[in-house]
Amino acid sequence: MKRGLIWKIALVVALAGVALWRINPMLDVKDQSGKVVKEGKINLGLDLQGGMHLVLRVDTSKIPEDARKDASERALEVIRNRIDEFGVKEPQISPQGKDEIVVQLPGITDRARALDLIGKTAQLEFKLVSSDPDKLNKALQGDVPAGFELQKDDNGDPLLVEKDAVLTGDALTTAFMSFDQSRFNDPYVSIQFSAEGAKKFAKVTQENVGRRLAIVLDGKVKSAPEIKEAIPSGQAQITGRFSKEEASDLAIVLKVGALPAPVYIEEERTVGPLLGQDSINSGIKATLYGALFVGVFMLIYYLLAGFIADIAMALNIILLLGAMAYFKVTLTLPGIAGIVLTLGMAVDANVLIQERMREELEAGKTLGQAIRLGYDRAMSAIIDSNLTTVVAAIFLFQFGTGPIRGFALTLIIGLLISMFTSVFVTRVIFEVLLGLKVIKGLPMLKAIGTPKIDYIKIRWICYALSAAVLVVGMGTYFMKGADMYGVDFKGGQVQEFKFQKTIEVKAVRNALAEINLGNSSVQQLKDDPKVFIVRVPENVTDEISKKFDTAFKDNKAEVIRIDKVGPSVGNQLRTKAIYAIVFSMLGIMVYVAFRFKHWYFAVPGVIALFHDVFIAMGFMALTGREMSLLIVSGLLTIAGFSINDTIVIYDRIRENARLNHKLSLKELVNLSVNQTMSRTLLTSFTVLVVVVILYMYGGSVLNDFAFCLMVGFVSGVYSTVFIASPLMLLFHGNKKRGL
Repeated sequence: MKRGLIWKIALVVALAGVALWRINPMLDVKDQSGKVVKEGKINLGLDLQGGMHLVLRVDTSKIPEDARKDASERALEVIRNRIDEFGVKEPQISPQGKDEIVVQLPGITDRARALDLIGKTAQLEFKLVSSDPDKLNKALQGDVPAGFELQKDDNGDPLLVEKDAVLTGDALTTAFMSFDQSRFNDPYVSIQFSAEGAKKFAKVTQENVGRRLAIVLDGKVKSAPEIKEAIPSGQAQITGRFSKEEASDLAIVLKVGALPAPVYIEEERTVGPLLGQDSINSGIKATLYGALFVGVFMLIYYLLAGFIADIAMALNIILLLGAMAYFKVTLTLPGIAGIVLTLGMAVDANVLIQERMREELEAGKTLGQAIRLGYDRAMSAIIDSNLTTVVAAIFLFQFGTGPIRGFALTLIIGLLISMFTSVFVTRVIFEVLLGLKVIKGLPMLKAIGTPKIDYIKIRWICYALSAAVLVVGMGTYFMKGADMYGVDFKGGQVQEFKFQKTIEVKAVRNALAEINLGNSSVQQLKDDPKVFIVRVPENVTDEISKKFDTAFKDNKAEVIRIDKVGPSVGNQLRTKAIYAIVFSMLGIMVYVAFRFKHWYFAVPGVIALFHDVFIAMGFMALTGREMSLLIVSGLLTIAGFSINDTIVIYDRIRENARLNHKLSLKELVNLSVNQTMSRTLLTSFTVLVVVVILYMYGGSVLNDFAFCLMVGFVSGVYSTVFIASPLMLLFHGNKKRGL
């Protein structure tokens, strides 16, 4: 065995060994009680493990000019300290833009409590209460005396409170929850003032014995006890109708300090643990079924060569997961879809290589020559087709957010690794088998021959057919207007509830009609009739949950997903989506023009890409599906995949132009499309079946995404053959040479 081959084998074995070591164990190992005894090496995204993703906006318009400069930085630090005190495992808090903060809280199950803890300004003030009943009566009649404001205590009784605080939360050093042993062990918050604050508090209490002192938090009176004597200790209590959690959270925010400015939730993505586990199960099922189909198909159709491709595919998954563990890439639900797609696309290169080997064997080459030429002559098409998809994924990563970036990153890593396994690893295996003289031939099935169709002759029929479908589809799209866009792009809120038992959608709608949700919609999932999606223009999750609890007492509903996007964030996401699509198309066009050195290759290819993207968008409209960030990632995936087969045909056109000098360009195009038809259909078939599996078993979240890919991939095969290739002839000017 050659020394160079030994090093190649050692490299492959070493990489596989390291990858297996890095991913062991892949997911968390839990004992019978559910406690994690060993952490998994793959980081799961919030959409898989459950949790909250928030984008907060710091509103500096309500604070003095001189305090605005670093308000966002100070707010971020306060929020970070609050979350640390709350005890969330591995939270991520980071700035975004000028006045936004991104907060990710894995494993959070109490949504309302987390939102209150993060968003509460916690401006603590101590204000004296007027003891003059005449002033209070005048205030109740609308004549509030100067320097006072009308409030209510924790019992709902009116109080006339001085506007100016005698002390604020800045004077606190600590706060903690305690229990009142004399009153049924009720929780309250104990506070401790600093030395300077203790002096002020002692003076205030000494000078106002007999008056009430209101303890005001964020403009609301929490309690207003009577000052019975001077309090020199620097300690006080905040009492009220607190639960244990409320008292604990109040102590946290007071201890950490107030936010320098109010914060508002611009975007929220909350996934309950139930949906997260369902997503993991669906993703694993889709991945296994996809791998099983591709593996069996390659084994049956290409026999030994297919078995070698299966080894490469298995190694592809191992190396991909190993890379994700090493670089700490977070695995999201769209990321799982990226892995499934990688499985389908990974065999593309093997199909190209093996079909090339078949041609060389049929041309009379020896087995060794056929294998060598198969790799050499398929290499350029493999590199070009994968890199164009990577270009689209890079722009998706640049302009995407959250799980969408996870999909893009997983797809990029998967494609790069697939080029290594499909080209390098399989070639090493063939070289080993040839060196050991184990194989004498390379039998393969041949279900698809070389047709003799004149595609140029029917091009105008195809143009007319495409135009008709585009007009109907995109016409429907534009007629629907804002209704085509999901919460990602137009703002609003989507809540997903799961009942314990199946329930009629009419009953759910009638229950929600009683709380007047305005412009809302209720949708029952066909695949799981226990699940309902409620779309509303504003945050009313708590009201809906309370209504479900009272209306369906024997059929509990659990919140499993919440997506909330403010109007400004929706506009930003829509702009980013447009940028991602436009720049991806431009990037692909520039690459193809550079690679083939002529614009008449690039422009028809990109026209075909837009054709496929618009066809997919049209079918989304015709089937009543919405546009979302995940659908945008699907459209870019369609663009990357669609150009693959086009590049294969372009590559064959240039090769035939060098070998067949007497053929016209029309004959060259027809010949090249017919010669590559088998690999076009085979590569598209394997990927399409994988996407169908994703559609069937990937779960409700990925259903629309998979549907978009199915339509786009079918359109991609059609446009490659009947649109891009004839258009290349048209743009070239029907000259023979210059390719």
